[in-house]
Amino acid sequence: MTEKAIDLAYLSRQTAGDHDLERELLTLFAQQCVVHLRTIHGSADRQARIDAAHTLKGAARAIGAWQVAEAADCIEEGLSGPQQEANDSALDALALAAAEARAVIARFDCAA
Repeated sequence: MTEKAIDLAYLSRQTAGDHDLERELLTLFAQQCVVHLRTIHGSADRQARIDAAHTLKGAARAIGAWQVAEAADCIEEGLSGPQQEANDSALDALALAAAEARAVIARFDCAA
């Protein structure tokens, strides 16, 4: 993938360069990833999965995790659409994008 997992320049603009706020938002996002991915991948409740994908999409957009946002959007659309399911490739794309974002977050915290 040629894009970065998190657009740190975008995040910096969103936080007016406040490094502590960036760290706080990234930590919160990493925690949200765990919770929402668990629901998306493991819940039998379709509406809960839709809600988790939607929430994760918004959180990802807030910090510049564009790949996570796009993958979560695909899952939300799949679950809301006529098939009412998310295909395996969309689920895999979300898991990979979230793992890449969380790796950036881990490096970000270490670089501070």
